[in-house]
Amino acid sequence: MMVLYSGTTCPFSHRCRFVLFEKGMDFEIRDVDLFNKPEDISVMNPYGQVPILVERDLILYESNIINEYIDERFPHPQLMPADPVQRGRARLLLFNFERELFVHVEALEKQDAKKIDKARVLVRDRLAQLAPVVTKNKFMLGEDFSMIDVALAPLLWRLDYYGIELPKTAAPVQKYAERIFSRPAFFEALTPPEKIMRR
Repeated sequence: MMVLYSGTTCPFSHRCRFVLFEKGMDFEIRDVDLFNKPEDISVMNPYGQVPILVERDLILYESNIINEYIDERFPHPQLMPADPVQRGRARLLLFNFERELFVHVEALEKQDAKKIDKARVLVRDRLAQLAPVVTKNKFMLGEDFSMIDVALAPLLWRLDYYGIELPKTAAPVQKYAERIFSRPAFFEALTPPEKIMRR
């Protein structure tokens, strides 16, 4: 059985929990106290971070790597595009979001006074740029829910918590977020502390 070591408020762990629930498979989630991590976390991941996925003798870390493994191991429903060209584009989009959005999560999580205002503005402006995409599409890659939507969901859920208010022009992004939040797997993947992050 797969075991996911997960932080109860960690957006990256949230991604992995979301995929596991989307797949509807057997797994175990072990909550990790991010402020008092057990020693075995650093043994399994040299960077000392969660999420970590363990399946028999396989140990994986980094949410996008974990999620792609789960998607390939349990292909239904498929979350990465089947077509190699589309899959390449999806991976590039995931990479861009890591560099342009999720790189600011640390400053937002730690409430870093020097960096937080800049981080809020950068995240807000980048998310607002997605409005035209989700105006014409139900999800990021079109009509089908995909790994791109999984990657963005935890950040969209935490906007209130991070003190980020999207401009009126980004209303389609809010509607897109609601479409993701209405998925049963998204709700199941939320931990009690995450449920209260959003007004």
